[in-house]
Amino acid sequence: MNNHFTYLLILACSLAGPLALSFDKKVCFYKKWKYLFPAMVLPAIFYIIWDIIFTAQNIWHFNPAYILGFKIINLPIEEVLFFFVVPYCCIFIYECVCNYMPALPIKSVANIILKILAIVLFIIGFVFFKRSYTSCTFIFTSVFIGFVLLKNSVFNAAVFLISYGIILIPFLIVNGFLTAIPVVIYDNNQNLATRIFTIPIEDIFYGMLLTLMNIVIYDKLKSKNKTPVILSKKIHLRQYADSISWANNNI
Repeated sequence: MNNHFTYLLILACSLAGPLALSFDKKVCFYKKWKYLFPAMVLPAIFYIIWDIIFTAQNIWHFNPAYILGFKIINLPIEEVLFFFVVPYCCIFIYECVCNYMPALPIKSVANIILKILAIVLFIIGFVFFKRSYTSCTFIFTSVFIGFVLLKNSVFNAAVFLISYGIILIPFLIVNGFLTAIPVVIYDNNQNLATRIFTIPIEDIFYGMLLTLMNIVIYDKLKSKNKTPVILSKKIHLRQYADSISWANNNI
């Protein structure tokens, strides 16, 4: 097999399972695509810009032996697809947790865990401010967690943490391939040089921020769609009650 298809093949294998299971009768994830795809746009733009800047600064780069060679500015087309394939898989897992574990009684504990995590990440990001990958990833993640906890009253930290705990398993497998082959090569002067096997520790929180951004927007789009449905039901009930009242008065 041509090695240039390696990154594309990794993405295709990552997507295959969640895409096939999207038609599960309980989750019916395909019915949520109308919220999913719009939710991907802003995080993808943010990450693509971030990636373009870091690639230009050689904070990381891509092994030409394992990519097709088609680029958007300086990013392989596979890397652009990464910011759509990974969120699809992550939100699919999140939706499964929402459907199969609807009542989690540990929301307050999860909020505390996220607050502590945000503080720790911010401190580490500040201390290692000169290491670009570490500082940007940790500080961005910290600030966004704080924003969500302060501004998003419907955000369920327990569901998110459990979902991301599950997400980490395939995420580490995929990143393990990308960094072990290697498809992506990092400058260790720009990170903590602390790795889980071959994966920089920063990747854990790089993925967390991407997942969290997508989930927050996805949930927001879903919640906006619920209001018209509720109002529509109320209108139909009112019309039904009026028709019964009219029938009683005219019999």
